[in-house]
Amino acid sequence: MKTLVIVRHSKSDWSDPNITDIERPLNKRGKRDAPFMAKLMKEQNLVPDLILTSPAERALQTVKYFVEEFKIDKSKIIVREEIYTHGSVIVRKLISQIDDIHNTVYLFGHNPDLTSLANQLLDVFIENIPTTGIVCIDFDFKSWKEILNSKGKLRFFEYPKKYFKKK
Repeated sequence: MKTLVIVRHSKSDWSDPNITDIERPLNKRGKRDAPFMAKLMKEQNLVPDLILTSPAERALQTVKYFVEEFKIDKSKIIVREEIYTHGSVIVRKLISQIDDIHNTVYLFGHNPDLTSLANQLLDVFIENIPTTGIVCIDFDFKSWKEILNSKGKLRFFEYPKKYFKKK
């Protein structure tokens, strides 16, 4: 069995119009939500064997909280430009190339691509993965190559607003 954990980056800071999109950091809420959701995943004992992430600053900052919570080696992180710029079909192809020694893979990226990817991989519809939203999908196969032609089963869909009241 393989498990894909799709994580949309935490809430980003739009206060500086001079920062490019790829450079945009997390805002205060993002810095609150990312460690909270990382802890929630640790409580589920959902330890990543591998992390694939967008090179965008907000994604990398979100990853950092998960790495700290799980105390995993940074060598398990692979930064891929395709996750930032190429869309869900290319990202799915990227996942199909993962070495089969990895059973639990976390994917950190952006919408609308992550919501589109989740909907391609599931028989249930997810309207939107919000910031720091996490979709966990289990696949009944042994090789990541099979993700190109297979659907998985939704284990859970978590997001911060389930736990924090809107202010």
